[in-house]
This record gives sequence, structure tokens and C-alpha cells, in this order.
Amino acid sequence: MSDLFKKAISLGVGLTIVSKEKVEKAVEELVKRGELAPSESKALIDRLVERGDEERGMFKSAVQEQVQRVLKELKVPVQSDMAALELRIAILESRLAELEGVSQSEGTLPETRTD
Repeated sequence: MSDLFKKAISLGVGLTIVSKEKVEKAVEELVKRGELAPSESKALIDRLVERGDEERGMFKSAVQEQVQRVLKELKVPVQSDMAALELRIAILESRLAELEGVSQSEGTLPETRTD
């Protein structure tokens, strides 16, 4: 599913995800037609694969930055926000337990509502 997602996004922005095998096949065709010397084929394959990897990396970074920007604009809490809230809740629960313990030991119970 993620491979399909990658291909769809890449095609959407005019990029194509080409496997190393497809690059090798295309270069072999160039060699067969005499448009490329056999000694140059390995270097061309390496350059094309490397360039594809670089472009995918740049595209991935751009998408990640865009997603982060949108999440920030929508004020979606990040993991550190959630961790801070969980810590605050734990502290409040601890304080509440201490206060309830003090009230019970003094013989007075905290108010309870009976509606």
C-alpha cells in the first residue's frame, strides 16, 4: 500500500519512481543501439539511481515539512504536548489522592453529590 502511495504522489508531481532494474534495462538498450559505450553504462546507471534517490529524498522532506506546517496551523498537539499533559494529570491525581487521604484520616469525608 505504501508503495502504491509513493507512486501516486510521485506521478502527481511529475516524478516517476523507477527501479534500478528498469534503469539498467534502459541503459542496456542504449548500449545495444550504440548510443552509449559499454564502459560508460555502469557509471550512468549509478548516476541515474543516485539522482533518483536524491530527488525522492528531497520530495519526502518537502512533504514532511508541509505536513508539519499544516498540523501546526491546525494546532494539532504533538507528542511532547501530550507527554506534558499526561505528567500534569499524574501530578494532579497524586495531589488529589494525598488530599483525600488527609480528609479521611481527619474523620471528614470529601463532599459527595447525591442528585
